[in-house]
Amino acid sequence: MLALVPTLFLTGCGGNGSQNAVKPVRVGLIPNQSPDKIKAQYEPFRAYLSQKLNLPVELFVATDYAGVVEAIASDKLDLAYFGGLTYVQAKRRADIYPIVTEIDRFTHTSKYHSLIIVPSHSPVERVSDLKEKTFAFGDINSTSGSLYPRIMLDRAGIKVPGDLQQALYTGGHDATALAVQNGTVDAGGIEDRILYALEEKGIIDKDKIRVLAQSDPIEGYPWVVRASLDRELVEHITDAFLDLRDPDLLRLMRAEGYARVSAADYRYVEEEAARLGLLQK
Repeated sequence: MLALVPTLFLTGCGGNGSQNAVKPVRVGLIPNQSPDKIKAQYEPFRAYLSQKLNLPVELFVATDYAGVVEAIASDKLDLAYFGGLTYVQAKRRADIYPIVTEIDRFTHTSKYHSLIIVPSHSPVERVSDLKEKTFAFGDINSTSGSLYPRIMLDRAGIKVPGDLQQALYTGGHDATALAVQNGTVDAGGIEDRILYALEEKGIIDKDKIRVLAQSDPIEGYPWVVRASLDRELVEHITDAFLDLRDPDLLRLMRAEGYARVSAADYRYVEEEAARLGLLQK
């Protein structure tokens, strides 16, 4: 169920009085890690976008993925950063379309993967061995933390939640990785790029976890706009992404650049989400 009243964290742009008279561009971000981390990570982007558009920009980070869907469906956002699953959920409730996705600095493409990970000492050798085991998903509406792990489990003949001893929802990829590393669960689903970043930062010890399975390539997280947003403004927003060259800002956004995307790039996500019951009727 989607939260009816999302809790949002707001970062304003702190402009002068004349700037405050201009309607701000409202940007929503899914909390694929803790909301505080996301706010800090994207504050430099907020400043960059405001400068490029010559408009005030406000950031919203919901407490869960559903909160961002609810916000854009309620016309409280102009631009949002979704996972593939949250995008296809949102487009059933709002007139929106994707404009760009990141070219990843690890894969050098717009694609990424979902992983099923286990503790390094685990006796589990294949996905089918996870039947009657404990499994950590991230947010239930996460593409790589929920949908794609379900796809991999389903292909191995494991239904969620019935064939698991317990299905846990940690709320974020970082929490899932820690739960697996600490042996709190038998396995978990996580985005590969986030796992690499957690290892790079020393939060996760790569010697304490093992990759059990990797998904098919997944199209990157889409940046999505309201269809009613002024088309000229949409083009300026799109150009701001495509023109982004600042290496420090790109690193903060886990990107080496941006590429255009369309709704067709997320058709498979929509089909599988519907099949596995992750879309509202």
